[in-house]
Amino acid sequence: MNKYSLSALAAAGLLAGGLATSANAADLGGNCCADLEERVAELEATTARKGNRKVSLTVSGWVAEQVTYWDDGAESNTYVTGLGSTLGSNVKFTGQATIVPGWTAGYVLHIEIDGSDALTTNQNTPNGPGLFAGTANYVQAMQSYWFIKSDHYGKVGVGLQSMASDNAAILVDGSGSLVPANWVAFDVLSFGIRTKGGGFVDAATRAGQATLNPVGAPSLTWGGAGACIPGDCYGVPVNSVRYDSPVFAGFSASASWGDDDAWDIGLRYAGELHGFKVAATVVYAESTGRVSSTFGDSEYTQAGLYIQHIGTGLFGLVNYGNLDNEIANTDGDTWYFKGGLRRNWNHLGATVLYGEYMDSQADDAADSEFKWWGLGVVQEVDAAAMSLWLKYRNYEFDDNTANAYEDMSEVTFGALINF
Repeated sequence: MNKYSLSALAAAGLLAGGLATSANAADLGGNCCADLEERVAELEATTARKGNRKVSLTVSGWVAEQVTYWDDGAESNTYVTGLGSTLGSNVKFTGQATIVPGWTAGYVLHIEIDGSDALTTNQNTPNGPGLFAGTANYVQAMQSYWFIKSDHYGKVGVGLQSMASDNAAILVDGSGSLVPANWVAFDVLSFGIRTKGGGFVDAATRAGQATLNPVGAPSLTWGGAGACIPGDCYGVPVNSVRYDSPVFAGFSASASWGDDDAWDIGLRYAGELHGFKVAATVVYAESTGRVSSTFGDSEYTQAGLYIQHIGTGLFGLVNYGNLDNEIANTDGDTWYFKGGLRRNWNHLGATVLYGEYMDSQADDAADSEFKWWGLGVVQEVDAAAMSLWLKYRNYEFDDNTANAYEDMSEVTFGALINF
């Protein structure tokens, strides 16, 4: 992600303005300084400014949109959406200041903006209103926290932020295909699962004789088919206190607490071993807040391992998650596998070819199983800090009832550009 300091932008702007009008400035004689002051004033009126000279300000983020063709076995359509909350278009303000050598204080303000949230689109809703905001074209704070960091003792953050368990397993993925291909069903999360007869299933009676509703709102969705949202059981920022240790020989640890009451602890590794890039993590999380907590009364263990051969670009990823939900009295296991090749075949940047498979089983009354397989290609454009992708997925669902369910498939083209 490219980040530009305001001082560098201001210097570049002043230089460009000076070069573009050098002839005019030369003719001004004694009025040259007045002309320069006027141009500085114009620049300050059109650019972001820091509130003080002690704390830095960096503006970054990305814009991401995609076009998805979907077919649920009874209906098909094409939607234009964002990538879904936590991956949607956003802007992030970060900064820090030195307290004494080796100690810094800083902040993060992360705001998400999305015209259509893929997480809330379905057969009857082409423009997703937003999973948390509840209104179309939403703007919401994803993170807002301050931190104090020591080079020797680590970092403590307080406020709205990701806990150590927030998508920890998938974040080890260094292939360049993490955004379009991970174990969360972002693109079809709220889509209803259809039976072979074309109707939606009433989840409340699914364990017995299901009630079919061919035209109403879906009640059994792909996002609710497996163990939690497949793999994404603790996947949103919450108000919390988080500690991150320094890195020692590639290893680091994190722990966090908050959200009445949720806590977690995790260990990570990243490094190179015998010609391979290796990244791994294991995290345990627990929430006891029942209704008052974002995560209910549950325990969740997740692990991730990514290995890439440096010479050839061949890579493999495996993620595992185990959920124990005390309120729903369900357990569930989710496995995700991805393999492929990352190579520089053209002057634009790396090309990533991948295949993926996900299996999520819920030990509930219906012993349901949700799985998908997919193929895709990602092209990185280094000069524009951009990624483009084209992918195909086929989703399947089964349970212990007499119902037979339709598969759902999608073809998606999308792009993300960093700033």
